[in-house]
Amino acid sequence: MDFKENTSIYLQIADWLCEQILIKKYAVNERIPSVRELGVNLEVNPNTVMRSFDFLQNKNIITNKRGVGYFVAENAVNHIVDYKKERFINEEVPYFVKNMCLLNISLNEFETLYNNYLNKINHEKGK
Repeated sequence: MDFKENTSIYLQIADWLCEQILIKKYAVNERIPSVRELGVNLEVNPNTVMRSFDFLQNKNIITNKRGVGYFVAENAVNHIVDYKKERFINEEVPYFVKNMCLLNISLNEFETLYNNYLNKINHEKGK
């Protein structure tokens, strides 16, 4: 995993785990790698992974079965979408809108770009 300098490593690990759940690598009620396993695989301190797990547990994305391990929570996908949507709206949208204004990109121009992007993705899925 390539870590970015501008975001805490524990949050990047949490985001990575969320993506793994969204792409169904880990299903609801399925066990995820242990703190130690993930620490070794990602080459980070297990305390950092533990911080990620605590964060995800507080967001009701994973649950801990004492002595067994961590598992994907029942409504994890909904909680992930809510969490990521809130973060996107609060952190990325203001920056994005600011740049649209600075670069004088209209909503109509953006809508065209957005539709072109969706068409490209749909075309690639159809391959």
